[in-house]
Amino acid sequence: MAAKAFGIVTSTPRRVNVYGLQDYRPAGAFTFAGKFRVVDFPISNFSNSGIKNIQVYLNKHPKALTDHLGTGRSYNLNSKRDRLQLFYCNHHMENDVYNTDVSDYLDNLNFIKELPQEYVIIAPCYMVYKEDYSALLNDHILSGADITMLYHRVNNARDHYLNCRILTMDQDQRILSLELNRGNRQNQCVFMDTYVLKKDLFMTLVERAYAYSSTYSLAQMIAVLAKTEEYELRGVQHKGFFASIDDLQSFYESNMSLLDPKQMKDLFSEDWWIHTRTTDSQPARIYEGADVKGSMIANGCHIEGTVENSVIGRAVEIGKGAVVRNSIILDHAEIGPDVVIDCQIVDKYARITKTKELIATPKKPGYVHRADKL
Repeated sequence: MAAKAFGIVTSTPRRVNVYGLQDYRPAGAFTFAGKFRVVDFPISNFSNSGIKNIQVYLNKHPKALTDHLGTGRSYNLNSKRDRLQLFYCNHHMENDVYNTDVSDYLDNLNFIKELPQEYVIIAPCYMVYKEDYSALLNDHILSGADITMLYHRVNNARDHYLNCRILTMDQDQRILSLELNRGNRQNQCVFMDTYVLKKDLFMTLVERAYAYSSTYSLAQMIAVLAKTEEYELRGVQHKGFFASIDDLQSFYESNMSLLDPKQMKDLFSEDWWIHTRTTDSQPARIYEGADVKGSMIANGCHIEGTVENSVIGRAVEIGKGAVVRNSIILDHAEIGPDVVIDCQIVDKYARITKTKELIATPKKPGYVHRADKL
């Protein structure tokens, strides 16, 4: 069944705005859980589901993703029949309102037309979840719907997921509306930016969206269709771990949530591997006198101080007497001796050695820019 579909991983949507981190890389290249990138999750979902022809769309700062994805070997996509394609979006304009997923698809529509698969599954680059797309495709075909859209029920939508869209459905799961979350209700069905539909219909909707408005995204076009009976739009509920990384707060909270063993086991399981580019480095070294509690420590780290309730990326150095609490430290950063940080996001290659204290709160974590020296 999976051989009937190809996969698309979208470029970063306009409404995703992660302060600081997004200045250096697209959303798909954000570090997650210490050693993964966000893009690893949709590509692993495709690969594990038997969908081996995958397109990844790139816009701003593409180098971070191209270096990470390579030939697709890390995702078991390096056989003669497998194909991981990186599509650069030539339609990029200074005015960001015109930089939509629709314009991305139009730039590469000739390549899409040549694909032999009958169906397409579209997944976001900024959401983290686990899903068997082969089962989702089979469910879509059996339902007879024109478009299947994946959603997740949440009970904290008043102050979370404010950059996401929400679905309204009837009792038969037919979609009645698709609109931005305005924070007016706690319980909502958050659309996971994941679609299943026939390739021909997809191409038709892309062309219609651009004809309707050169600023329209595919979701906006489908929101228009939801108000008519031209197509049958159907929702399917996702269950399990779900994170939408669309601002700095959600980046912090979603990473920190994995310190809960239940959440960790929900996302990572032996029967559904999350693949990533590996590095040949030594295991983390925790020196005598160091104290590590309730944290995730990636390989290559040197820990001489105290680490509590934190996510530590690859090759991070934490000096003697340093204290790191409730923080996310990205790869190759350095926390000097006797430095105390709490509720901070420290970007790659940053060095905190002269500033002896950086304190924030979980509701508003601090951010240290890439390669900063403090």
